[in-house]
Amino acid sequence: MSYDFEVFDQVIQKTIQFQKIDFERDVNRIHKWMMEEHVHPFWNLNIPFSEFQAHLKKALSDQHQTLYAGCLDGVAMSYWEAYWVKGDVVEEAYSPAPYDQGVHLLIGESEYLGKGFSLPLLRAMVSFQFKERKTMKVVAEPDIRNDKMIHVFEKCGFIPVKPIILPDKTGLLMFCERNEFEKRWQNEQLHEHI
Repeated sequence: MSYDFEVFDQVIQKTIQFQKIDFERDVNRIHKWMMEEHVHPFWNLNIPFSEFQAHLKKALSDQHQTLYAGCLDGVAMSYWEAYWVKGDVVEEAYSPAPYDQGVHLLIGESEYLGKGFSLPLLRAMVSFQFKERKTMKVVAEPDIRNDKMIHVFEKCGFIPVKPIILPDKTGLLMFCERNEFEKRWQNEQLHEHI
């Protein structure tokens, strides 16, 4: 199995992997996750399978974002959207630099909830996004009601900026600056698998 990014996290003693979404392989799994009680209030994609298929196909053809399955020790358990702010609705909320990136995520498998995996996974994804040397900032806009996720973003190094009105929600715009992120995590033992 090949992954786009792979890192061993000493804290949770697990290998975190990100793999680009493949429609045939992943559509059923992601649709199931969108139906979960802890997911659908924030993603609003608890829609019939045929509609979700069309949604995922459209998302996969969108050139300004890349969709990933997040895995722990090879088990897919989370869904990620890494996007360029330029070309996204979020670019209206502030003055983005050309290489600013953003991230959306969900933990799909409920047995992985509440185990402290969100922060290591998010930290790995932001590290992956900062592999683009021109990216100086990663943004997030979690649903303003999603206190748990906002807390995880803050622990990762994201700073709350302001509430923003988006087409599908009121989000909290948050910034993670490269230098702050690297300072915060420089001593963390993340071993990337090359």
